Formats: sequence, structure tokens, C-alpha cells
Amino acid sequence: MFRMSSSPAEPPVSPPPSDSGGATLAERQLQRTQPPGLYRVLMLNDDFTPMEFVVMVLQEYFHHDLDAATRIMLTVHHEGRGVCGVFTKDVAATKVELVLAAARRASHPLQCTMEAA
Repeated sequence: MFRMSSSPAEPPVSPPPSDSGGATLAERQLQRTQPPGLYRVLMLNDDFTPMEFVVMVLQEYFHHDLDAATRIMLTVHHEGRGVCGVFTKDVAATKVELVLAAARRASHPLQCTMEAA
């Protein structure tokens, strides 16, 4: 049979290094991570893109319901631009590219940008 030892073998402990070189020990600073920056995705008005296409883009890529998408589309139409949503930088950039690609496929000049929130 196997025999178990009463105490597990511990690695040897070496003494701490001496401070003979006059070096100082800096205290560890508590580091906090910053939350990621947020960016607004903006849709810009033009005179050629159909309102129905803008509403469809807002529903498909930004997950707005019909009422919210219509309200944002009218804001874009009347004020020249409207906020589609606020996202982290990578998500905002991806959404801008998705909207621009959809507009190109449909041959519409719709423009979409992002700016720091």
C-alpha cells in the first residue's frame, strides 16, 4: 500500500533580497480601467434617398421600432441629421459601414457618420 506523508513537501523559502544598493521601493498605484468611449452614429439628410429606405435601415441595423425609426427619419429630414444610436467605438464604426454598404447596394447616396458623444 501507499503511505501518505504527514506533511506535504514545501519548496525552500529564500530570504528577501537585501536593499544594499540604495534602491527605493515604489508603492503600487491602484489602476482603474476607464469605460470605453461612446460615439453617436449620425445619419445625414440628402434629397434622393427615399424615406422608406431610411426607416428600413433604422429598423434593421439599429433595431428601432417603426415609430422610433419614423421619428428619427423625420428628424434627419427636417434638421439635416439625426442620431441613430450611441455605441462604443468599434460597434459605431461597424454600424456606419453596414449602413453605407446597404445604401451602396440600393444605389442611394445616404451618408452615415460617427462622432464622440
